[in-house]
Amino acid sequence: MSRHCQVTGAVPGFGHRISHSHRRTKRRFDVNVQRKRYWVPSLGRLVTLRVSPRGIRTIDRRGIDVVVAELVARGERI
Repeated sequence: MSRHCQVTGAVPGFGHRISHSHRRTKRRFDVNVQRKRYWVPSLGRLVTLRVSPRGIRTIDRRGIDVVVAELVARGERI
């Protein structure tokens, strides 16, 4: 499975690695994805999510219940 954030939907970006002589080779900019466990009171259980730091901040601001409800509505497996 590719490295993507379940909350924000961030996916890897692609570009070039440029050497000193300015030759370009393809490279991939991976997302900083962390595996975090959250207690979800509405479900009454722990949920493990793959989230980026921006996704963690989103959960902190909006609350885990709201974010999990959106994930379920979107059809994500939790």
